[in-house]
Amino acid sequence: MKVVSAALLASAVATDESASPIGKVIAMIGDLQGKVMHEGEVAQKEYDEYASLCEDQSRDLQNDIKTSTADVNELSATIEEETAHIAELGTKIEELAAGLSQDEKELKEATAVREKEVADFTAEEKELVETIDMIGKAIKVIEKATKGGAAMVQLKGATSIAESLSILVSASAIDSADATRLTALVQNKEQVDDDDFGAPAAAAYESKSGGIIDTLDDLREKADAQLAEARKKEVAAQQAYDMVAQGLNDSIKFATKDAAEAKKNLAACEEHKSVAAGDLGVTKKDLAEDTATLAKLHHNCKSAADDFASSVKSRGEELAALAKAKAIIIEATGGAASLLQVDAPAHSKAIRFVRDLAKRDNSPALAQLASRMQSSLRLFSHSGDVFEKVKGLITDMISKLEAEAAKDADRKAFCDEAMAETLAKKEDGEAAVGKLTTALDQDTARATKLKEQVATLQAALAELATTQAAMDKLRAEQKATFEANEAETSKGLEGIKLALQTLRDYYAKGDKQSSGDAAGGIVAMLEVCETDFTKSLADMRTVEQTAAAEYEQETDANKMTKLAKSKDVEYKNKEATQLDKRISEATNDRAGVQAELDAVLEYLEGLKNQCIAKAETYEEKKRRREAEIAGLKEALKILESEAFIQQPRALRGVRRH
Repeated sequence: MKVVSAALLASAVATDESASPIGKVIAMIGDLQGKVMHEGEVAQKEYDEYASLCEDQSRDLQNDIKTSTADVNELSATIEEETAHIAELGTKIEELAAGLSQDEKELKEATAVREKEVADFTAEEKELVETIDMIGKAIKVIEKATKGGAAMVQLKGATSIAESLSILVSASAIDSADATRLTALVQNKEQVDDDDFGAPAAAAYESKSGGIIDTLDDLREKADAQLAEARKKEVAAQQAYDMVAQGLNDSIKFATKDAAEAKKNLAACEEHKSVAAGDLGVTKKDLAEDTATLAKLHHNCKSAADDFASSVKSRGEELAALAKAKAIIIEATGGAASLLQVDAPAHSKAIRFVRDLAKRDNSPALAQLASRMQSSLRLFSHSGDVFEKVKGLITDMISKLEAEAAKDADRKAFCDEAMAETLAKKEDGEAAVGKLTTALDQDTARATKLKEQVATLQAALAELATTQAAMDKLRAEQKATFEANEAETSKGLEGIKLALQTLRDYYAKGDKQSSGDAAGGIVAMLEVCETDFTKSLADMRTVEQTAAAEYEQETDANKMTKLAKSKDVEYKNKEATQLDKRISEATNDRAGVQAELDAVLEYLEGLKNQCIAKAETYEEKKRRREAEIAGLKEALKILESEAFIQQPRALRGVRRH
């Protein structure tokens, strides 16, 4: 060993300033280590960039998949909802069509009945009007005939009213067709009178003209009453028909309107369903493509991660082999290597490099490392372990920084994933709350408007009921007044007629002496009173009929108005009730979504406090730590290579000693 050592010393002295073969080998190993480490740093940087790209693409695809999944669920729900609406509207349209058909059938039947009633009334009215006109003409003819002439002489010999009419017909005083009808009417009346009171005495026909006139007056009065009754029945029938027709027409109108609106809503629902179905197909296709792309991305990124892990492992094994070779060489060189390790310039250069690095990056950790390296150099300057001590300090610091970097990277990955997921939940929650709020505002506004309209309609119905009640009361009072006045007037008219008939019968007898103008004045006055009472009674009845007709018309109009407003109230109340139910459900849904959103916001605030650094961002810290690690590796490289390059100078120092 001494011979070898001497040879080494001699070789070292001979080479002087030139580098020794061992130093060159060590330097070459150190350069190779540096190259391998540099390649590792470059590969690490490239992999970090690729991994970041993988994370970004994966996050974007996951967000797209999440959004598409939510869209698929929403579109599927829309299709189900529209399908249910379509079924409901179809049923409603069928029901409305059935009701409309029934109403139209009833209206048609009622119209047919009414047309027959009108035809019957028209025929009856025409016949009664003609009869009344005929009787009036006959009375005028008879009154004219009784003033003298052959007809008067012949009438005195007649034994019955029918015979008198025959005489008037023979005298051409009236039309033969009218006389025939009058004769038939009078014969019918006489038959009734004979059945009730027996055959009249011969004296009853002493004044034939008076008997005929009375009979005709009685027939005309009955015809007038029959005509008035027929017209009254016709008015009542028309009013009843109008009310029924109005109700059916309104029902048809509302049903037609509802059916049109239902068909419009049905078309809209079918369109919404069709659009949703189309969107669903496109969204499902996009979802499938995104899912396949994400799976492919995960496969590629995992393969790249596996390849990088293999290269890291291979590089680590290469560095370990180089370090072991270097250690074997150093150990084989014996004291020369030990003397080399304490060469101050190499250590000082490394210490200065670390100190400059600490100043440049303003790093307390590197400044502390430089101080510890300096202390180790002073404490172990005469020990063979000084190189390992300093190298260990640098290596420990590198390991510490790398561990912190890995920890920060894991934390950064967690923060990125958690922040992305939480922000997505926040956006979904805010969108859901906004959608529910919009729907709530629209439904609330609609419900409020409907309730205001219902209140207005109910107020109108109450006012209508009050008005109808007042009309009912007034009509009852008018009718009661009319019935009392009609009875009183009719009774007075009957009395006047009886008195007039009595006087006429008395003065018509041939054996009675006339009282002159006084008797004629009394009869004339009674006739005026009869006319006045008759006219008053007719006017009274006309006023009553007009008032009754107006009352019935207004009542029918009020009924139709009440029916329309009541239906409107019913429909609006039904819609308002449905809206209230939807508002309640939407309010509960929004409260639940808002609670979830509040929890997400609270968690997001905690993530911000945890993941967003106040003084230094993760990127800044990463860049600073990478610079520190690179600098320390460079210092380690200097420490491992420079000392061996200076080996000859160390050996000369040994020779002098």
